[in-house]
Amino acid sequence: MTDDDSAPTPRRTRAHWILAGLITLFGAVVFVVVVRQGRADSAVLFVALPVLLAAALALAPRRSAHGRVFTATTMALLLASVALHEGAICVLLAAPLVYAVAHGTTALIRALREASRPYVVVAVPLLLLPGLEGTGIAPRVAPDQTVEVTRVVGLPVDQVAERLTAGPRPTDVRSVPLRLLGVPTPGQVTGDGLDIGDRWMFGYHGSAHGPGGHLLAEVESAAPGQVGFDFVEDSSITARWFTWRHAELRWRAVDPGHTEIRVRVDYTRGLDPSWYFGPIQQVLLGAGVGHLLDMLALE
Repeated sequence: MTDDDSAPTPRRTRAHWILAGLITLFGAVVFVVVVRQGRADSAVLFVALPVLLAAALALAPRRSAHGRVFTATTMALLLASVALHEGAICVLLAAPLVYAVAHGTTALIRALREASRPYVVVAVPLLLLPGLEGTGIAPRVAPDQTVEVTRVVGLPVDQVAERLTAGPRPTDVRSVPLRLLGVPTPGQVTGDGLDIGDRWMFGYHGSAHGPGGHLLAEVESAAPGQVGFDFVEDSSITARWFTWRHAELRWRAVDPGHTEIRVRVDYTRGLDPSWYFGPIQQVLLGAGVGHLLDMLALE
């Protein structure tokens, strides 16, 4: 018999259950308010609510807190994906953060309780502080980000210019992160030209959660070896995760048979907290820009 099995079962007091119930009720109210105010992509959903859920379960005097937290967190993720009409990619991206916050909160509260520390309840509001980012109470941290991808292709610069002028065309996804996560990519692409006013349209296939929508980019500046794009319309399914601001495409000859192509995209991150979703979106947007270069048939 293990030490855990031989330990006496903690006594369930009425105060414990009232406190856990109040935390659960407060978490449910916060969830509803966040969704109704359009703040479903803030850190409240991914940090604050898991803290409340874990605190409510950890304060209940039972030894299997982590097991119950894992089960409840998994159910909450699945229910959130239904209530917020999220796809599998959103659940996959958010799950490591949510599990880490929930189990970290559980471990801290259990440790404080076992040490008979009187400030165990005070730890809950302190743990909620990182969950305020993006709610309006606390500011967003560096939501404007930039990704840049450079590629050298085995084509002379004049041929590269011709292919760029022809515009992008749909192609198979080669990026491993995009394929593994099932990130939406354009299935319909139209438009060509590098003159001011020319437009490129990227259409996304619909899904069970709604129409796929499209992204419309327009040439707003043009010069030898470079062109700038503004995004005039975005109804795509990716618009919730980030907002395109501006894109720039540059190309130059490296030698007679090779050309360097550089794509820079400025965007605004749609998900918080920044320390988690910032790097993730940076990697995925970099892979997306790489897919754009694939669609330009430069190799």
